[in-house]
Amino acid sequence: MSPSTDARVDRQGGPSEPSLAEAIAPVALMVTLLGCSVYIFGEDSSYGPNQIALMVSAGLAGLIGIRHGYRWEDIEDGIVASISVALPAALILLTVGALIGTWILAGTVPYLIVLGATLLSPEWFYPASCLICALVSISIGSSWTTAGTLGVALMGSAQAMDMSPAMTAGAVISGAYFGDKMSPLSDTTNLAAAVSRVNLFAHIQNMLWTALPAMILALVVFSLVGRAEGAADLGMFETLRGELEREFDLSIIALLPLALLLFMSIRRYPPLPVIGLGALFGGAVALFLQHDAAIALAPDGIDGHAGAAAGVWIALFDGYATQSALPQMGDLLDRGGMSSMLNTVWLILCAMVFGG
Repeated sequence: MSPSTDARVDRQGGPSEPSLAEAIAPVALMVTLLGCSVYIFGEDSSYGPNQIALMVSAGLAGLIGIRHGYRWEDIEDGIVASISVALPAALILLTVGALIGTWILAGTVPYLIVLGATLLSPEWFYPASCLICALVSISIGSSWTTAGTLGVALMGSAQAMDMSPAMTAGAVISGAYFGDKMSPLSDTTNLAAAVSRVNLFAHIQNMLWTALPAMILALVVFSLVGRAEGAADLGMFETLRGELEREFDLSIIALLPLALLLFMSIRRYPPLPVIGLGALFGGAVALFLQHDAAIALAPDGIDGHAGAAAGVWIALFDGYATQSALPQMGDLLDRGGMSSMLNTVWLILCAMVFGG
């Protein structure tokens, strides 16, 4: 046996341990490629470039493994085992996409947005801004979307009211991130629960021990900082509310899918069937309550009950698309569907290949 070959096997004839430099090399390559991806492609880096960076880094890790005596079959088994850990998260994410689509179409999410807008008060601007962003973020499962839409509008209102932009930004970020972490619709919350092999709702319940006291403390501070002085310019929120009321029948019935989800969560049913039933029940509510909105979502030439059913079907697999020309409506409501989660699932698979 040559010295070079002997270095690649241990004393029992199995694979040998890599050196520290070899162990670090795939991680260093991944960090470098991800940095280049973000630098070159910016916010679009997660739509393909990052996945390529992970796969190339995984290739280097595989080559190092082969060099140290691992068979390709062993490496492939490690990849498959790693991916299997993330498959429950991938299925939940796809189902969450379907739920978001039907909950928007059913009017559940629009009703929550309007409910949040009613909390906005000139006398309690900071805590109201925080609560609005938390409520909307919980309902759509995205902190960035909330901050980039309602957050921007709240910053404009703060300037019109001669209030602190820094304090308003703090209220927006606090509410948006709290809502994102507490939302069963959030991709990061689902992924964290899946990779740690914890029930989704148990994960959210345990996060409440730290997140809820922090949120309460933030609301107390925002309330003590001071009330707004002068008249509030809340025209954007009135416009948004009018557009939502024009596009949807905003009845309390629209909250039935949310009530079902909360009930089954409290009973500790598994998250995948709970979210799946929530999505289907949202579609049923949409057929009953948002008949015209469902038909508007259907392909041209299909109307009546068939059109409404087609609209619900589209919401399940491709999400909702608003009929409003108001840009903020599109930012908030043009989302959902299983297809919206495919890129996240793609990223997860590539990451698990590297990990495996």
